[in-house]
Amino acid sequence: MRTHLVTGFPGFIGRRLVAALLERGPEDGVIALVEPRMVLAARTAAAELGGGARLEILEGDITLPRLGLGEDRYRRLAAEVAVVHHLAAIYDLAVPEAVAQLVNVDGTGNVVTFCRDVERLERLNYVSTAYVAGDRTGVVYEHELNLGQGFKNHYESTKFQAEVWVRSAMDDVPTTIFRPAIVVGDSRTGETQKFDGPYYALRFIAASAARGMAAANIGRGAVPFNVVPVDFIVEAMVELGRSEEAIGEALHLCDPAPLSSQEMFGLLTELYPAKQASYRVPPSVVAAALRIGPIRKMYGGTPPQSIRYLNHPVRYDTRRATELLAASGLRCPGFAEYAPAMVAFFRAHEDDPAFAPVPVAGRGR
Repeated sequence: MRTHLVTGFPGFIGRRLVAALLERGPEDGVIALVEPRMVLAARTAAAELGGGARLEILEGDITLPRLGLGEDRYRRLAAEVAVVHHLAAIYDLAVPEAVAQLVNVDGTGNVVTFCRDVERLERLNYVSTAYVAGDRTGVVYEHELNLGQGFKNHYESTKFQAEVWVRSAMDDVPTTIFRPAIVVGDSRTGETQKFDGPYYALRFIAASAARGMAAANIGRGAVPFNVVPVDFIVEAMVELGRSEEAIGEALHLCDPAPLSSQEMFGLLTELYPAKQASYRVPPSVVAAALRIGPIRKMYGGTPPQSIRYLNHPVRYDTRRATELLAASGLRCPGFAEYAPAMVAFFRAHEDDPAFAPVPVAGRGR
């Protein structure tokens, strides 16, 4: 029996990870460290998961020293925990720098400090992002981090800083770093918690179709567009999070053979369905238009910052993650395999405000 500490519950990935940990370890317990404003939602989610006494909701705050806990509780936590899963982050592309710094960098530093204080720590499983590569182009390899890259936004730059911090502690904190690409809904059901990321493309397509307009491709359509379904992410994290071979590794949880942004857009247009235009619009023009409030609202709230991800020529090599997952038979499904489920779920819920993107203040994965 071991006790897992999880941050980022009841976020999109965090909730599924907790469920998987409880299922895979029938004798294990999970303590979810939850910021005060999310405690009620976390308790509701815990009740729905049916973890009972094996799932504890602990009010705390990663942005505070000692995780915002009293000294006695902090010491008891350090004595109880064996495995730490750090998912909590702000990943809004428009997040202000100070907020991203506080949560993504300082929060991660406080979690690393806690790991050093854990009496019998087995490992830290840390969720970074493939986008620590910033504005690099070409192929990015898993062992690489600092190659002098710049960053497209404060989300990327602060997640980079956080990974640097995690790596600096790896000599005395056994760690596996996970770098997912853009995470979408379940590959089987299409279920998701919010419509952001590539769902903005669906909102763009839907808005065009509603106006009887063809949906134009945006910018350079030949670049890879890397998305991964949430069930693959969770299954890979649970599998690799138990592997001794994965300790000390940074692993890309990405599609090894992604569609191009044009192929992705074309497939979504066909499945929605809508008419696809034969022309492309420069990304700079689209981004400028989306900075105008009424236009952004017309196209489902698509943020201008998201446009660069449709036009950034980078590919994330996955050979080490693929090698380590091979024994379990896990592989990342191709986008075309689960796009029908993704579109069907979107169509069933596209007008539901509950699936609007999470505000910048939110934390979790």
